[in-house]
Amino acid sequence: MSKQSKSQWDFGELFPVETTRKVFSVGELTEQIRRLLEKQIGQIWVSGEVTNFRAQSSGHLYFTLKDANAQIACVLFRGEAVPHREFIADGQKILLQGDLTVYEARGQYQLIVRAVELQGLGALQMAFEKLKQKLAAEGLFAVERKRPLPKYPQRIGLVTSPTGAAIRDVLHVIQRRNPGLEIIFVPSRVQGDGAAREIAGAIRLLNEFASHAKESKSLRVEVEATSSTLQPFNPSTHLDLILLTRGGGSLEDLWAFNEEAVARAIFESAITVVSAIGHEIDFTIADFVADVRAATPSAAAEIITEGVFSSLNFLAQCGERMQQLTHRQWANKQLELMRQSERLVRAHPRRKFQNWQQQLDDLQSDLSRCLKQRARHSQIILQNLRERLHRIRPSYSLKQRREQLRQIERRLNVLGPEQVLARGYSITMDAANGKVLRDAKKTKAGQRLKTRLKTGEIVSKVEN
Repeated sequence: MSKQSKSQWDFGELFPVETTRKVFSVGELTEQIRRLLEKQIGQIWVSGEVTNFRAQSSGHLYFTLKDANAQIACVLFRGEAVPHREFIADGQKILLQGDLTVYEARGQYQLIVRAVELQGLGALQMAFEKLKQKLAAEGLFAVERKRPLPKYPQRIGLVTSPTGAAIRDVLHVIQRRNPGLEIIFVPSRVQGDGAAREIAGAIRLLNEFASHAKESKSLRVEVEATSSTLQPFNPSTHLDLILLTRGGGSLEDLWAFNEEAVARAIFESAITVVSAIGHEIDFTIADFVADVRAATPSAAAEIITEGVFSSLNFLAQCGERMQQLTHRQWANKQLELMRQSERLVRAHPRRKFQNWQQQLDDLQSDLSRCLKQRARHSQIILQNLRERLHRIRPSYSLKQRREQLRQIERRLNVLGPEQVLARGYSITMDAANGKVLRDAKKTKAGQRLKTRLKTGEIVSKVEN
């Protein structure tokens, strides 16, 4: 059977079913992506650093959470009851819980925030402030409960790391200022997991040792003197104070001293506690609870040994003063002998005659000086009299009078009417009585006037 012929206008299926495309609108695609994200991911925790933070007048907070590789838009709506929203600020590292969704108007995926927590140092700082407020409310920082340091401690307890720089600094200062001070050393870790528990245990162990020194002979406490040599333990003595110390470090390194267990152990200690944690700018919870806080381990050792060190210095100064007094007495004795010798020399007849001769020379010098001064004074008086006599001579007075007369004459010539007329001015008078006229309105028609010039006079008649 032959194949059926086709018309030249028969093109077959132009758009096969298998090649038909499904076209989404932007809104449909965005909505499908949003549903997919919300279904597959939903609520998550994410950490990063806040940037581009802005708070709208509506009360909603908008910001971006970023790390080294990417960023995500975040929004915290005003109606969400989220604690710690004040932690959201540019540069702050935080931990967020939220719902991942898509803001369809922009086609941008974002995180709707449901919870906020600080991360890293911020979390530690928040924990620090929270514990500080709690313990302060309980009275652990009260000033009235803090005990003074003993002025002359004989035996102290030391809690620190056996390998850190703090113990070396403390022993060096004590060896220099009070080498007789006995140290009961309880080694402890000062950072890391379990360090707070060891520190608190060491404080309690030293308190137990001090209160049961005679009975608790089995306590394992290392006795270390400032010369770094072990000495036998004398159970009859007590502890004067406990020094809790370590060197500087970051907030994480010092965190063991911010633990509540350490604070409670210091508060419950029956022995005065000195804390020296880190450097001068570092403050820990232990510092607030301790009876005395020192800026550094070395400063703590200086405070502890200040009483003995000052007393030793005072004794040394007293010794120096006694020695100086002995030397002064000897010097005074020598001076007295010299004075006696001088008195004997002055009592000799030759020495008296020499003294009289010297006194005579002094008197002659004084007499000559007085005569010269008297002569100068007389000359000055004579000169003054001459000047006064010259001033009262008639010729001198006549000369002065003539000079004054000439000056008056010159002033009269300058101010006289002839000088005014010489400069081109004139004087008009009433011809009948010679009265000077100063106002033209006071003249009358037919009145005869006489005008005086520099040279000669002019007679005139008023017409109007």
